[in-house]
Amino acid sequence: MRIILCSVALLFFAGACRKSDETSACGASSAERLIACVDSERYHQDLERITGARPPGSPHWQEVQDLCATRLSELGYTVERHTYATGVNVIGTRPGSDLATERVMLSAHYDSTLNCSGADDNASGVAGALEAARVLAKGRYRRTVVIGCWDQEERGPGGSTVGSLAYVARAKERDESYAASFVFEMIGYKSSEPGSQQLPLALSTYFPEPMAKIAQNENRGDFIILIGDPLSHQAIDRFEAHARTLGLETAAFKLNAAHMEDPLLRALRRSDHAPFWASGYPGIMLGDTANYRNPHYHCENGEDAVVDLDDEFAAQTIGATLGAAVDMLELQ
Repeated sequence: MRIILCSVALLFFAGACRKSDETSACGASSAERLIACVDSERYHQDLERITGARPPGSPHWQEVQDLCATRLSELGYTVERHTYATGVNVIGTRPGSDLATERVMLSAHYDSTLNCSGADDNASGVAGALEAARVLAKGRYRRTVVIGCWDQEERGPGGSTVGSLAYVARAKERDESYAASFVFEMIGYKSSEPGSQQLPLALSTYFPEPMAKIAQNENRGDFIILIGDPLSHQAIDRFEAHARTLGLETAAFKLNAAHMEDPLLRALRRSDHAPFWASGYPGIMLGDTANYRNPHYHCENGEDAVVDLDDEFAAQTIGATLGAAVDMLELQ
C-alpha cells in the first residue's frame, strides 16, 4: 500500500496521488507541501526492517542503530553516536540560520523488550522519525533540526529512559535551547471498535475535555494522544491544526504547572519526553496509548507484529507532526 500525503484537499484519497515527489504536491515551500511528501511505503519498508527483537547489545539492536546513523548521514544530517555509560543514542543535526541555537527535536527509542519483535513498540516510532527526517531534510529553517534514536528506553521492568536521560543531562550542561521536542512512542495501532480504548478514569478529573471526547466516541482507539508540558502547548496547538486538515483524530492532554508536580500523574511520564520535562525543556509524547489500546503491548498477549498496524494512521501522525515541527522551525 502506498499513501503519499499529496495535498490538503486530497486527504489520503487512494490513487489520487502521483508516485514521485517531483510530480506530486510535495515541496519545501510550505508546511503543507512538506506534509505532502510523507510516503507510507517508505515508512512501511523501515517498519518491516526495524521490527524484530532488539534488546540492547543484540545483533538487531546494532543493525537498527546503524540504520539510524547511516540514514541520517545520507540525508545530510551531521551524525553523532552519543555513547554514554551503558548505551548509544544516535543523533542527527541540521543547523538552522539566524535562530540556530534554538532546536526542534523529533525522536523515538530504538530498543525493544527482550524476546519481543516490538513492531508498534517502537519500530513504528523509529520508522516515523526516519520518515520525518527525510522530509525535513528538504527544507531550510531558522531553527536547528535534531533527530534522535534513543537507546535503553525499555531498560528495567517499568522502562527507565536511560538514553534520553543521558542526552538531556548533557544538553543541560551545555545550556542548549529547545523550542519543541516531539517523541514518537508507538504510533501504529488503531482500532475503530467501540470499547477498544481504555484509560484510567481518574484522568477525567484532570482532563475532562479530552476524556469526554473519547467517551462520546464510544471509547474507540482511533486517535493519537498528545501529552505535553506547559512549554509545549503552542506546538500541540499546531499539531492539532494540521491533524484536523489531515482527518486525524486527536486527544490532547495539556499539563499545567500543578499537573507537573502531581504524583498521581506519574503515569504520564512513561517515555522519553519525561527527561525533557525534568530538565525544564518542552516535550510532547505522541502515541497510540500502548497497553491501554494495543493488546499485544510487550508481546504479553501475542506478538507485537507489523500485520496489526495501520500505515495510514501512522502516516497521518507523521504528517501532523511534520506540520507542527515546521511551524516551530520556521521555514525560510
